[in-house]
Amino acid sequence: MTVKTRAQPKHQPQSSTLSDALLAAVPHPLVGVDAKGMIVFANPPAEQFLDMSAAMLKRQSLPAMLPFGSPVLALMEQVRDHAVTVSEYGIEIATPRLSPREVDAHLSPIVDMPGGVLILFQERTIAHKMDRQLTQRHATRSVTSMAAILAHEIKNPLAGIRGAAQLIEQNATEGDRVLTRLICEETDRIRKLVDRMEVFTDRRPLERKPVNIHEVLDHVKHLAKSGFARDVTFVESYDPSLPPVMGEKDRLIQVFLNLVKNAADALAGRPDGEIVLHTAYRPGVHLTVGGARDRLALPLEVGVRDNGAGVPAEVLATMFEPFVTSKPKGQGLGLAIVAKIVSDHGGTIECESEPKRTIFRVRLPMHRQQETRARE
Repeated sequence: MTVKTRAQPKHQPQSSTLSDALLAAVPHPLVGVDAKGMIVFANPPAEQFLDMSAAMLKRQSLPAMLPFGSPVLALMEQVRDHAVTVSEYGIEIATPRLSPREVDAHLSPIVDMPGGVLILFQERTIAHKMDRQLTQRHATRSVTSMAAILAHEIKNPLAGIRGAAQLIEQNATEGDRVLTRLICEETDRIRKLVDRMEVFTDRRPLERKPVNIHEVLDHVKHLAKSGFARDVTFVESYDPSLPPVMGEKDRLIQVFLNLVKNAADALAGRPDGEIVLHTAYRPGVHLTVGGARDRLALPLEVGVRDNGAGVPAEVLATMFEPFVTSKPKGQGLGLAIVAKIVSDHGGTIECESEPKRTIFRVRLPMHRQQETRARE
């Protein structure tokens, strides 16, 4: 198969081989289909993406592999009808052997194959996920000012209301004391909620020290096993060569204890409930914040995975924002606090979820010797 962008000079017998080699070298999944939708070309990334060898793919019809109504099918028809290149961003693609994934799709006509279409799938990247994480950071910061106002404007009146209720209770009948106690209980409940929100107003710098993240995870696991996750099976998949994290140990314990508690809640009532804790070194992950010239390396990945029912799609995109929750009695602050602490450490957090597989990935900067010397 040859993809032409301009008239080919004569006497180039190796042009087809060269074109195929170039297409095979494309780092993203690339699939060519003929006028009937049969796959005629698939590069190595496409084999991995579609979980089939090229030989098997060439016996498949792409429309038959995709679900009914897939936007890719409409895009293919548009390319054939108008002989133009089209792109669609943020579409979901799935096959019988492929769980749903969010991709960008770019489709072009194959010049020397009437009705043929070349399709490039580009999976949503870490950079896209980090952009979403930065947006969530801004949402969390927008709550900081509100939390400070609430702490000042609500806690003081609450103290007055509770005090007045206690004074009334001294001379009240037994029936009225039920109401005064209710007032006290409700003011206490609101105060506790405001106390939890005050964590967003804490702008004190972290007392950073080298932290062994595996010690943090072991501590969290022992706390969970002795309490809320006593019936859950834990699996550890650690990279023992992982360097230390530059952070505050107690805050990191709070992060992963909250994530494990979240996973355990999702496994409630499941006899096969399992939580997997994993660590890995990912040297290629960098983050540029604001107008900073240098990029921040985030090579340390810590994951918490469970085999629960999964996170509802309508919650997934905003789950790290305050007051977003899928729990009937949840307040929606736990994951927002986690996101703030991770952000304070210069890291990112993301979640991927489908039935029986929800994973939270925390990426953190590693400890460097010069950072310690600079603080001494």
